[in-house]
Amino acid sequence: MRFLLLFLLSLSSVRYEQNTLAERFAPPTGFEREPAAAGSFAAYLRALPLKPEGATVRYYNGATKPSQGRYAAVIDLPIGTRNLHQCADAVMRLRADYLYAENRKADISFNLTNGFAVPYARWAKGERVGVEGNRTWWKQSATAADNPTVYWKYLEFIWSYAGTASLEKELTPKAVADLQAGDVFIKGGYPGHAVMVVDRVENADGEVRFMLAQSYMPAQELQVLTNPQTGGVWYSLPSADLRTPEWTFGPGSLRTWPKP
Repeated sequence: MRFLLLFLLSLSSVRYEQNTLAERFAPPTGFEREPAAAGSFAAYLRALPLKPEGATVRYYNGATKPSQGRYAAVIDLPIGTRNLHQCADAVMRLRADYLYAENRKADISFNLTNGFAVPYARWAKGERVGVEGNRTWWKQSATAADNPTVYWKYLEFIWSYAGTASLEKELTPKAVADLQAGDVFIKGGYPGHAVMVVDRVENADGEVRFMLAQSYMPAQELQVLTNPQTGGVWYSLPSADLRTPEWTFGPGSLRTWPKP
């Protein structure tokens, strides 16, 4: 019951309140946040709730992941008790949670590793996906319903059969110079990794800094990453590799979400 209550709260509309990402982390000196349009993904990400300062990341089994300089804050969202909420899963979750909160449920859809598209709209109609080896198909096997419990089961199914390899193919390559909040640095593979740009600031000269969040293996809570080169949370646009505490992304790794 407690988990369901937390999940219901996580899907509520964007609220700018204490301990949000934007409130915890001020822009570097000389930089400013551009206003984010109401209902935008950027506004949603800036309003992500954070656990109290000094909190440690929890794994799906309740064990803790010490910071050791890898993260600066823990995003206060439930992740369930299965080893599913890993890197690409967390990226997909943030995008889906935003669309769900904005009542854009028809836009929630992800591809499985074999390329099979699974839109939430069909899931909410009671359809489910049969899986046999690499073969997948739709079947009517549940009562039509759209509620947080059904939605969470949808996410867990996606996390079970999708990952960095499938997500990288879904996303659209993007030039680093055009980076925006909600974009994703990703390397598809087994293993691969993915991190999301959760905020962006700019100074009067057009220089950009950005903030990253990730989950990792085993399944764990989302965390705001530190920059291993500075110890802070803000990154400069990379001219070559982007080095994060637990992964280095090569040139051409930035992706964005395709337009619905």
